Amino acid sequence: MAEEVIKLGGKKKSIFLDKVKEIIPGGGNLNLCLTCGACSSGCPATGLANMDPRKFLRMAALGMDDAIINSPWIWMCTMCQRCVYVCPMKIDIPQLVFNARAAVPRDERPKGILGSCDMALRNESSSAMGTTPEDFEFVVGDVLEEYQESQPEFKDMQAPIDKQGAEFFLNQNSREPVTEPDELVPQWKVLHKAGVDWTYGSKGWGGENYCLFLADNEGWETITRRTAEKCDELGCKTYLNTE
Repeated sequence: MAEEVIKLGGKKKSIFLDKVKEIIPGGGNLNLCLTCGACSSGCPATGLANMDPRKFLRMAALGMDDAIINSPWIWMCTMCQRCVYVCPMKIDIPQLVFNARAAVPRDERPKGILGSCDMALRNESSSAMGTTPEDFEFVVGDVLEEYQESQPEFKDMQAPIDKQGAEFFLNQNSREPVTEPDELVPQWKVLHKAGVDWTYGSKGWGGENYCLFLADNEGWETITRRTAEKCDELGCKTYLNTE
């Protein structure tokens, strides 16, 4: 059986790794790896696609740019930061993963994430499902009325949209208003019982930012600014990211 041969010490430099070092403050500690394996031990993506964070980092250090960029594992990482938390050298592997994704031509990135990012960019809700502000307001109002009538103990419960001066501005998983509207209610009940002064925004309420996971910096910023600007417009003091 033929074996892959890895040659070390050649003239080829890792363009990918060097570029990332320039981007991350302090170089992201990428040269300080002890190969202890702590990162891999707690990573939920360890073992998927025959990869783990330690192996990924060593491949980057060896200049295996093509193998890294073409590995499906970079799209399996959740960038949860658990590896950074347990690493004794605090090496920023998620940032390395993010930039590996960014090195893939945009139209070749996973279609599901790509489509969700583009859909959120196309509508003012920032909904990955394409739900318009008008449709969102209708669903929220309809579900709220149903529960106010069917559960008298919550007859005074509110789910405000564009409430001026509310303490908290909440986002919302954009799938729930479309496919699981009843799942909106438990959060409303908690907020109601706690006496929280909150509101949704008619714009920028979509909770997911798939452009972040797509490594689309411009798209990520567009969606984040849309939400932040609506929050500021309403005069809310705190943005509460429920996702």
